[in-house]
Amino acid sequence: MTLSPLLVAPEDYSLLTDLYQLTMSACYVGEGLDQRRASFELFARRLPPNFGYLIAMGLTQAVEYLQALHFSDHQLVELQATGIFDQAPSAFWETLRDARFTGDVWAVPEGTAVFANEPLLRIEAPLWQAQVVETYLLNTLNYQTLIATRAARLRDVAGPAAKLLEFGTRRAFSPQGAVWAARAALAGGLTATSNVLAALKLGQKPTGTMAHALVMAIAAIEGSEAEAFEAFHRYFPGAPLLIDTYDTLAAARHLAEKRQQGERALAGVRLDSGDLVELSQQVRSHLPDVPIFASGDLDEYEIERLNQAGACIDGYGFGTRLVTGTPVNGVYKLVEIDGLPVMKESESKITYPGRKQIFRQDAGDRGVSDRLGLASEMPPAGAQLLLQPVMQDGELLTPLASLPDIAQRTARSVQSLPASVRSVHDPRPFPVEITAALAALTAATRQGATAPAAQVYS
Repeated sequence: MTLSPLLVAPEDYSLLTDLYQLTMSACYVGEGLDQRRASFELFARRLPPNFGYLIAMGLTQAVEYLQALHFSDHQLVELQATGIFDQAPSAFWETLRDARFTGDVWAVPEGTAVFANEPLLRIEAPLWQAQVVETYLLNTLNYQTLIATRAARLRDVAGPAAKLLEFGTRRAFSPQGAVWAARAALAGGLTATSNVLAALKLGQKPTGTMAHALVMAIAAIEGSEAEAFEAFHRYFPGAPLLIDTYDTLAAARHLAEKRQQGERALAGVRLDSGDLVELSQQVRSHLPDVPIFASGDLDEYEIERLNQAGACIDGYGFGTRLVTGTPVNGVYKLVEIDGLPVMKESESKITYPGRKQIFRQDAGDRGVSDRLGLASEMPPAGAQLLLQPVMQDGELLTPLASLPDIAQRTARSVQSLPASVRSVHDPRPFPVEITAALAALTAATRQGATAPAAQVYS
């Protein structure tokens, strides 16, 4: 049996799901429920440790997925061959054969700060469609939101002038994850990425320096580290150089001498090991006008430490600790079916019923304040409605934001938060109140006396 390469293409999106999405959909078809109107919301019940906020990210890829959703005849044959669906109703196969996403999407714009229990996205669609898209939506929004939030924290700690580079491709959880991580990092506030594919697809210029291997290889054959630097500059004039392969300070002194002899401009030097505080200060003494970059398992905590210790560093490269870490544990829950609000009541996993909206208001010196309420409520005076219509009847309503626009929104959104919430050490939890209407609907739903979700409670 010849297996296909394990790569994901847009035509494969429909099968990039968990089995139970399909088995539940088959059940919905068999029970005549598949076309009932359902609303699901995607949100995080709690934030990762030491995170005071999240930066919503991944909507663009979610929309691309929904627009491409379909099942080919070949895919249906493969599903049937598993034998899992032998008892499924025949109408299930017709449902998949004609599948297109025909629902509505409401979402928080990418680059917006959100908090626990606030929906990043809502799907309103026929029940089987809203169900089958769960896995892919969680995958892209959870991961990109994590990376964008980490990038925003890095930018916040490093300051607006620092050059921050994404170097995480070799540590990301997959090739696809690496591309998404690069996008989310740029949208979250980083300057550039070394991922060539991601950069070119995003209309950016990839960036990078060199690895120790080049220095060692050329030095071994041609005699010295200096020969390696000169060789690299023959083809990439003035490019940043990695100077800690052997003796960092000796390399810095050599480059300083070359500059005194009229050597062309040097775009920067990179330090990847050692005591970055002491080394950067000493390198600065030799190369006072040359940008110094640092890399090597860095994160926001290390940047904060380096800044406080007086390190002379102009930019940073981030890999492992940017593209991995404690995940954003977003969930996707049914909140309404055929106009009836529903909620989950499992211990520690309770959800709020009904289609919701986030009302954000300017709180003066306190930054912003949020209230989580029903989508049908009249907003408070001056409130911003964070969940915006994105798709209607399966069609995109307006063009999605560009990467630079998302990055600007991220910066504004983070700056609007109180410093205590932005802190990377034990941030103060951001209080999100629920409206009286949502509280009333929650109580009524718990008691089994639900009213249509469109009703407005005063």
